[in-house]
Amino acid sequence: MNFPSLIRADKAIILLSLLFLASSPVAENPTPPESPPIAANARDSASGKTQSAALPEIALFTEIAKASGLDFIHFSGISEELHMSEIVGAGGALFDYDRDGDLDVYLVQGHALTCKSAPDSNSPCPDATDHKGEPLRDRLYRNDLVVAEGGAREIRFTDVTKASRIKATGYGMGAAVGDFDNDGWPDLYITNYGSNQLLRNNGDGSFRDVTEKAEVDEPRWSVSASFLDFDRDGWLDLFVGNYVDFSIKNHQACYAPNGSQDYCSPLTYRPIPCRLFRNRGDGTFEDVSGKSGISKEDAGALGVVGADFNGDGWIDIYVGNDGRPNQLWINQKDGTFQNEAFLAGTAVNMDGAAEASMGVDAGDFDNDGDEDLFMTHLLEETNTLYVNDGAGWFQDRSVATGIAVPSQGRTAFGTGWVDVDNDSLLDLIIVNGDVKSIPELANKGDPLPYHQPNQLLANMGNGKFQDISARVGPAFALSEISRGAAFGDVDNDGDMDVLVTNNTGPVRLLRNDTGANNHWLGLRLIDKAGRDALGARVEIQRENAPSLWRRARTDGSYASSNDPRILVGLGSSDKVRAMRVSWPSGHVGEWRATEGDYLAVDRYLTLREGEGTPIKDS
Repeated sequence: MNFPSLIRADKAIILLSLLFLASSPVAENPTPPESPPIAANARDSASGKTQSAALPEIALFTEIAKASGLDFIHFSGISEELHMSEIVGAGGALFDYDRDGDLDVYLVQGHALTCKSAPDSNSPCPDATDHKGEPLRDRLYRNDLVVAEGGAREIRFTDVTKASRIKATGYGMGAAVGDFDNDGWPDLYITNYGSNQLLRNNGDGSFRDVTEKAEVDEPRWSVSASFLDFDRDGWLDLFVGNYVDFSIKNHQACYAPNGSQDYCSPLTYRPIPCRLFRNRGDGTFEDVSGKSGISKEDAGALGVVGADFNGDGWIDIYVGNDGRPNQLWINQKDGTFQNEAFLAGTAVNMDGAAEASMGVDAGDFDNDGDEDLFMTHLLEETNTLYVNDGAGWFQDRSVATGIAVPSQGRTAFGTGWVDVDNDSLLDLIIVNGDVKSIPELANKGDPLPYHQPNQLLANMGNGKFQDISARVGPAFALSEISRGAAFGDVDNDGDMDVLVTNNTGPVRLLRNDTGANNHWLGLRLIDKAGRDALGARVEIQRENAPSLWRRARTDGSYASSNDPRILVGLGSSDKVRAMRVSWPSGHVGEWRATEGDYLAVDRYLTLREGEGTPIKDS
């Protein structure tokens, strides 16, 4: 996001383009889920360089959750004992479960662990209910997006939990999405405080619990998970991030500096190792945690993201550990991994200290072709930006980029690299909420003294970020106990919307209203098996403007799952000469416009492995 006028008050020429965004109608953009890329006639070109824009106080996002039908309030089961699991959840997912071309919503529910019916149980209480008096359970909402003839869009959600036959009644933490059986329908993996669940999409609007059959049960406390193809065999494997060995029986009483009882630090409990399940391709998984090397080290994991960090064409795994050194599992291409976090510079911060890592995302914020890492942390620390040099070596640039200062005094969880205004620069959205009582709130008698406002950091295009949260409208003025953040184009209008899940509070859906001021390109990448090619990277080659690199993924953030489609902001450039895709299989394909023409923009395209011009494999 290029808003230099925010920090250069003496700039002579101020473009007020964003003033028009609030009143401009959404451009009519065809969004067929299976549209092939077609060439568009050459048009008068802009350079592709982003112009400066003044940022008045204007609502870039509008909160529409309840108005659109998302009537959901998270229940954490807060008890007098203040069990640690109460303050950690929960997340959600954006995914197209019915394959109708728009994103549906899955929301993870909490529970109560202590009740009269089972005072000493480590299982959820059977008599707990939600704000509507209904039994506590995860919820699935179908998106019934309405697009008028003129292009106006209305997001409408319908609660289809009952029809889906989903029975997720555990103490929920997070959700991961991936088509594990290669049938073209996205499946769900739910992480819990307690046994996890794998829900197979039947393709008829319903799901079936196949956890036991698939051999992917994890009875310990898991928070984030990721579907990824680590062995390049065409089947999605499953990485499960495990947290700490907390239970009702080993609960410890912890206290704030003023002597009042408070939630414990994760260092109070023993960390537990993560697990890696290899997909056998027959509907079952093999637990390869030991022989892959993953379980040889304890973790304390909260965030996880899979990406090719060293550019060798194989998916690596980065794990954000709470209060302990992070892990960078580099794929050895033989079924094993080596933790190279200390060697690569991503285990601790620039001062050599392990931080309370919660959320994590990977993205190419500086448009140099590699994956950089952003981590969220506690209010006593700063959030951390690790910049990749292209070979998998990182440097902590939190202070130099302006990331550190805005994060002080905030405890951050879900996060994502998001090009909010499609100017080709990845901005940062961060959702906040403390895990320990905030004295200023507690002293005022606040019953939930953990809430904080969320943040939007604008990428200024010069290696710096600017906190513009206070100037982008009421959606970022809400003070809540935010945890998960999932990113996707919910209304298919070409800009990124945000699903925010709150602990002990309502879900929020932030509709992006920046409009069609800049050009964009949406891509769905389909591999040879017919599913979303998670882990694929695309290079967008623009005329008279630098190339852009983006990755297809659903993981990252915190306990949440994102839109698998790639949404690329092109800035003022509408001339795309070629798209080059590096598929998870190692194959590389290219789609190039004919001489004198350019590839179509301002729409969604579908690229299929094997249909582009073959390039030398990675």
